[in-house]
Amino acid sequence: MFEIGEYVICGNKGVCRVEDITTLDITGVDKKRKYYILKPKYVSGSTVYVPVDAAGESMRKILQPEEAKKLISRIPHIPLLTFADDKLSEQTYKECMRSNSCEELVRVIKTIYSRKKKRIEAGRKVTAVDAKYSHLAEESLYGELAVSLGIERDEVEAYIAGEIEKNSLLFG
Repeated sequence: MFEIGEYVICGNKGVCRVEDITTLDITGVDKKRKYYILKPKYVSGSTVYVPVDAAGESMRKILQPEEAKKLISRIPHIPLLTFADDKLSEQTYKECMRSNSCEELVRVIKTIYSRKKKRIEAGRKVTAVDAKYSHLAEESLYGELAVSLGIERDEVEAYIAGEIEKNSLLFG
C-alpha cells in the first residue's frame, strides 16, 4: 500500500505523488472500489487514477537515495541491449520501458547512446525510433533520480557523469 504524499513510479506516467486514496463518484465505476489519485510531477494538469487492488502491476515506490546512488555506480557495468536485427530494436525498447525497471532504462539509454555515436561517426542520422526511446527513457529515469536524490531533473545527467568519473578515478 502506498501512502498519501508519497512519490511513486506509475507506468509510463513517471514520477507521481499520491494525492488521495478514495472511491470515485463517476458513472459506470464501482463505487466501492478504492483508487489512488496520482499527480504526475512532470506533467502539469494531469491526474492518474489507479485501482488500489491493481496497483502492484503498474506502480512501485521510487528508489531511495542510497539505491539511486548504487544504481549510478553500477551504470558502467550494466550491459547494452542486443538484438539480432535492427527491426527488433523498437520491440526491445518497449519491453524495457514496460518493465518499470531503472536498470532496463539505463540499458536503453546506453545502447542508444552507443548506436547514435556509431551512426554519427558513419555520417548517418540517428533513427527516429532511437531518438524517441532515448527521450522516453531519459525522461523516466532522470525524473525518478531527481526526486530520489533531491536535485533538479536537468541536473541529473551531469550528476551521473560526475559520479561515474569520480568512481573511475577511485577504482581505476
